Parts: sequence; C-alpha cells; structure tokens
Amino acid sequence: MRDPSLGPDETTDPYRWRWLILAVMIVAEIMDLLDASIVNVAGPDLEKSLGAGSVGLQWVIGGYALTLGAGLVLGGRLGDRYGRRRMFLIGLAAFTTASLLCAIAPDIESLIAFRLLQGTAGAMLLPQGLGLLRENFSGPELTKVFAIFGPVLGLGGIIGPVLGGFLIEGDFFGLGWRSVFLINLPIGIAALIVAAKFVPKKAGDRTVRVDLTGAVLVMAACALLVLPLNQGQEDGWPLWTWLSMAASVIGFALFAVQQRRRVAAGREPLVTPGLLRKPAFTVGLGGIALFFGGLIGTQLVLTLFLQLGRHFTAGEAGLGNLPLAVGTAIGGAVSGAFLADRIGRKVLQIGPLVQLGGAAVLWFELDGLDAASFSIWDIVPGVTVAGVGAGMVIAALFSFILAAVDDDEIGSASGVLSAVQAVGGSIGVAVFGSVFFARAETGDFTGGFHRALIVQAGLLVAFLAITFLLPKKGRPEEQQHQGVAPEPVAGDPGMERHLAV
Repeated sequence: MRDPSLGPDETTDPYRWRWLILAVMIVAEIMDLLDASIVNVAGPDLEKSLGAGSVGLQWVIGGYALTLGAGLVLGGRLGDRYGRRRMFLIGLAAFTTASLLCAIAPDIESLIAFRLLQGTAGAMLLPQGLGLLRENFSGPELTKVFAIFGPVLGLGGIIGPVLGGFLIEGDFFGLGWRSVFLINLPIGIAALIVAAKFVPKKAGDRTVRVDLTGAVLVMAACALLVLPLNQGQEDGWPLWTWLSMAASVIGFALFAVQQRRRVAAGREPLVTPGLLRKPAFTVGLGGIALFFGGLIGTQLVLTLFLQLGRHFTAGEAGLGNLPLAVGTAIGGAVSGAFLADRIGRKVLQIGPLVQLGGAAVLWFELDGLDAASFSIWDIVPGVTVAGVGAGMVIAALFSFILAAVDDDEIGSASGVLSAVQAVGGSIGVAVFGSVFFARAETGDFTGGFHRALIVQAGLLVAFLAITFLLPKKGRPEEQQHQGVAPEPVAGDPGMERHLAV
C-alpha cells in the first residue's frame, strides 16, 4: 500500500487526503493564534500562584507576540529552504513542548522565558500553512479552502479569552491557569501524528540562502522597541527606555540598508526589496500595526477591567469577551460577503468609523456604571458595535493590501505582514497595559479604561487617514492604471491572505 505521506502521484490526482491536510492546518494554527490571547484572563491567577505583577503579565502576553512576530519572516524562509512539511512538523513539536514547559513553570520568570520560546516555535509553524495549502489545492477548491480557513483563524485570537476563562474557571484537576497551556498537549500530539502521516513530502529548495544576519537585526530591533514599552511604566520611564526605543529605530534602518546591500551583492534577502516599492504594501504595513495594536490592546484592557475593576472570575471575564467575538464575526461576514468587492477601500474606512462609534458608546456606558449592580450587559452594546467595526476591517485588510503583491512575492509579503501584525499586537499590549495600570494602580479602573479608549481612538483616526493613501480597489496597481480587473485565478494573493488574520 502506498505511503499517503508521499502525496499525489500519476494515479492519485488530486491527492485524496488533501482535506485532512486542511483540518490539520486549521487545528495547529488555531493553537498558535489562541495562545496569543488565551492568557488574558489568567492575570489574577498568575498573581496568586506566581506573584506576577502588571509588568510580568504584560510580558507573559506581549512576549509571546514579540518572538512570534520577530521570527515569522525567518520561519517562512526556512520553510522555503528545508521544506514546509519538515518545518511544520518541527514547529508543531516545539510548540507543543513549549506549552508543556509553560504549564509546569515554577515562577513568573520561567513562564516568561517559556512564552518567548513558545512564540519562537509558533514563528516556525505559522508561515508554513499558506505554502502547504497552495501545494495541495488548486482551482475552485483553493477558493473554498480559504473561505473556510480565513474566518476560522480570524476568530481564533478573539475567542482565546473565552476558552481561557472556561478552563481557569473550571479548575479541572486543580490545574487552574496551567490548563490553558496543557490543553495544547493532546491537540498538538494528535495533529503531529496526523500531519506526519498525511501531509505530503516535498523537498525544499536548498539553493535558497537564509539571511541570518537580517533575521538577527530584525529580532534585536523588535526587542529594543518592546522591552522599554513593557518596563517603562514600572520604572518611571528612565533614560535607558528612550535610548532603547531610539536604538530600535536605528536597528530597523540598519536592516533596510543590509537588505539593499545583500540584493546588490546578488544574494537573497530576507524581505523581497520590490515589496517596499509598492505604495499599497508599505502604507498597509503602517495600517496593520496601528489597527492590531489598538484592537489587541483594547481587548486586553477590557479583560483587565472586568477582572480587576469589577472582580469578575476568569470564566465571567472570558464570557465578557464574547460580545466582541460575536460582533467581529458579524462584521467580517458583512464585509467579506457584501462590501469588500463592491466598495473597495471604503470598507476599510467604514470599519474604523463603526469602531469609533462603539468606543463612544462604551465611554458613556462606563460613565453611567453603578459598581454595586454592574453586569456585562451594561457594556454589551458598545463592545459589540466596536467588534462589528473590527470585523469589517479584519475581513478585508490583508487581502486588500496583498492584491498589489506579485505571485512570486507572496511568501515574503505574508511573512512581513504577519510579523508586523504580531509585533503591533505586542506593542499594543505594552502601551495599553501601561496606560490602564497607570490609573488602575490608584483604584481608578474606569479612568484607566477611559484613557485606553482615548488611545484607541487616536490609533483609529490615524488608521483611517492611512486608508486614503491606499488604492481605491484591492487589485494590482498596474491593472488599476490600465482599468483592467484581475482574473480570479487560484493563488490570487488577495484571496489567500485571509489566513493571516
């Protein structure tokens, strides 16, 4: 009997197990995305169990996103060189192992270190999904794949606090917060067994050269940026925090110079230089950082407000995130099914306006709160409306930007956008956490939430301004100038980038 892991041959076309590959990709990558937010509700439990303070909590959450984002581009290039199946299996095994280490962490310092390791493993795992699906699906089936893959992953990070709250509240086997990491073990092991058996073997391209110097520069620049943001509030913003952020700017500049020199020398860069000459792509990078920094930061503040300010249990705080998840699903469905193709970039302008409306409603809801009789229903309207606006943007943002990217640039572009999204989220956790705790430490939790909404409003206004610099339609710029619509072929990057949300 033929080994199914060898994939299709002359007598088996298309590969009979290809839909099982989709299931494995979804399960494995949802594990990755869930872990970015599942610990949001674990703050009080971590404080009781490990003595974690506000800075420690920010590092447990933001540290994962930092190493994930800093390593994504490198992870994609390693998949090109050594084979996506191999790197997927390595990444999945490392991610599952890191989850176990997080679950048995004896102190907050160990947990932070293991979370950094977990994010690094995720960076090896996450970029392989796009290539593996493109290798095993084609034509109309590929459209169906991303119609399933994108929305499921889009909700993965949003429902993290809901699942985390359920696990912590249930306190299964007395494990408390440790269960949010242990849940990955049976899922990861099962996915690893199925992937090893059914994901087709395909050799990588050993002619691809991995730019390790560029990877180190990116990682160092990201660390120099996020470290002071996480630590600055606790230390009173000493001189080193400002010097560190300035050094991060220099680090990113050195990376850009190093990439240009590498191309001039005829060697492969970490990031395809042509991407940075595309206005839609470069402008979109800024938009992604602003949008996801605000979204993830505000989601964290909502959870902290419910737990610390209103003494919700982990389970109740998790359910408090459900209106955001429902609103996001509604907004994404409306945007993806009706608006994005019909009104182009306007959907990216309507979305933040709806979010601003939700933030305004939430502001007044917070003003009228009665601490003694507060329930989650008091803020459901504002949170839901904000979620609808976020969903409208999420459903269209990546596909719109990548419509201007050529097919041979899709791997590099996806890695860069995913990295910016993750690092933007890490910065959002640091900034919003600092803003919230600055007031919460005096007992003014509502004031902390208000300040966070002001910061979010500023980011949304900046994002809205950036959208006017994007092309009016999500299609390649050359075709815009010629007035020709692109053919809806399989492998269209605008369709495929749904997975990165």
